Amino acid sequence: MVIDFHTHIFPDALAASTINKLSGVSHLQPHTNGTAEGLLGSMKRAGVDCSIVLPVATNPLQVQKINDAARRLNELHGAQGLHSFGCMHPDYASPKEEMQRIVQLGLKGIKLHPAYQGVELDDPRYLRILELAGESGLIVVTHGGIDIGYPESQHAAPDKLLHAVRQVGPVKLIAAHMGGWKQWDEAEALADTSVCLDTSFATGFITAKDDGHYRPEELKLLDQTQFMRMVRIFGADRILFGTDSPWTDQEENVRLIRALSLTVEEQAAILGGNAEKLLKQMS
Repeated sequence: MVIDFHTHIFPDALAASTINKLSGVSHLQPHTNGTAEGLLGSMKRAGVDCSIVLPVATNPLQVQKINDAARRLNELHGAQGLHSFGCMHPDYASPKEEMQRIVQLGLKGIKLHPAYQGVELDDPRYLRILELAGESGLIVVTHGGIDIGYPESQHAAPDKLLHAVRQVGPVKLIAAHMGGWKQWDEAEALADTSVCLDTSFATGFITAKDDGHYRPEELKLLDQTQFMRMVRIFGADRILFGTDSPWTDQEENVRLIRALSLTVEEQAAILGGNAEKLLKQMS
């Protein structure tokens, strides 16, 4: 089974405008149209059995609406392999009550994005959310490292994540983008924690718009040697396949993982086995 643990879609009515806005900010070429149907088509081409959608609340007023929409998406497309997590914002007024409601809605996790939410990951507001997630049995996926749309932001730097993890109780925490986008050397310090990593937007090359914004050296991500070093440091059992679709191509990312010098067992674990075990633990 292949499980993409890191994807994004948007409501049909907003998908085109949202994709255009994000593409303009990031100077990236999207690989789907940002809709559920677009992602399902990508999954079929890539041989992906399940995609986890990770919504982001950019202000606290969005939280309940996004979580309700996540439940509806699961009801509508769950049988086709689309499953959405919920969201939380550090400035949400009643995080405990909403986290309990997220569980009642049948959502298995939440997404945090310190760069978009404008709060450092080791801020007490995030620590509270991590504590509540651990108590509720929810998975937390957080952006890790620099964000391509906010290159000056250090809100999710690996040292912030490390500081946060050391202050909270047990929590199922996944640091996206191999622990810290464009900060992979620093992310190796997370190996001594229980944090897992996802592979999203970390392998291969960025598919940039043809507008001259990026220099060629900026388009390259982790090569095979660098990626395998992190797999060996963390262990294959702590790596989850993710793509950040629509911002990278699912089919290309599956191919990249299958081209690595992994054992059959390690490849199967990264592409879906680890995610499957984690999701079953949350059932």
